[in-house]
Amino acid sequence: MTNGPHDHYEQAWLSQGFSAIAGVDEVGRGPLAGPVVAAAVILDLAQVPAGLDDSKALNAKKRMALYPLIMAQARAVSVASLPASVIDAINIRQATLRAMALALSGLSVKPDVMLVDGRDLPPFAAQGEAVIGGDGKVLSIAAASIIAKVTRDRMMATLDRHYPAYGFAAHAGYGTAKHVQALSQHGPTAHHRLSFAPLKEKTPSGL
Repeated sequence: MTNGPHDHYEQAWLSQGFSAIAGVDEVGRGPLAGPVVAAAVILDLAQVPAGLDDSKALNAKKRMALYPLIMAQARAVSVASLPASVIDAINIRQATLRAMALALSGLSVKPDVMLVDGRDLPPFAAQGEAVIGGDGKVLSIAAASIIAKVTRDRMMATLDRHYPAYGFAAHAGYGTAKHVQALSQHGPTAHHRLSFAPLKEKTPSGL
């Protein structure tokens, strides 16, 4: 692949004698509500699902089609999430790195290398490489981005059933006009991030 994710990064580490290369990505850094979700995926490079790409470059139907293929064909998949209360307590950057570390720790195959989307490596005992824009460059990170996105979307759809006034299923917690209007009418729930503007100084309600 030249115009999308490829396995060059994985192959470079494999050529150095490493065997379990985990791609790591997260979704949910920017929303006003809901968890941050991280996924770690160790692909079997002999059977990579066709069409892997950055989850943001795929429509929901394509992501949903790829999700079970990744789950079935990868060597190992793990997902971890942290709720709004933890994000407020330790900040979104630290929560993201912690979720990534938890996802790595949950893999059934112990990774000896982590390829992470972004600039920072999570606190995990393995060799690592941070790749800016990695979800569009690295196959295993692209797979992790899809797993994380589908997982979080499902979590937000569940929240939507408990809090139908907020439209969580439609906007996934991001600060859309409808979401901001719902906040002004109903106030934040316990799933809103009170450390994020414009939610500071508001009092949580609901669960």
